[in-house]
Amino acid sequence: MARKVDITDKLTFDGNPVLVIKGKELEVNADAPTVLRIMNLAADDPGPKEVAAIYNLIFPDKDRKEIEKMKLCFDDLVTIIKAAISLVTGEKTDQGEQ
Repeated sequence: MARKVDITDKLTFDGNPVLVIKGKELEVNADAPTVLRIMNLAADDPGPKEVAAIYNLIFPDKDRKEIEKMKLCFDDLVTIIKAAISLVTGEKTDQGEQ
């Protein structure tokens, strides 16, 4: 019989992290396949197509609708996307964390 190793206790099943903007909680997709696609798109100075693709991958539909209601300028949207990427990749940011 083949050897078996149960690693369940080494894994985290915490769910997706959340960004908070003006009291609104925005879920950030943090599953491994999504994060790998995002990292690939963000690797080499992403252009508008890549930024749009990252935005669509990283935020669920309901949270994208909340972001759109905020009527942000493009620079603010990029700031949100960068914060979300940092959140799911574990990069350190100067953003407030709770």
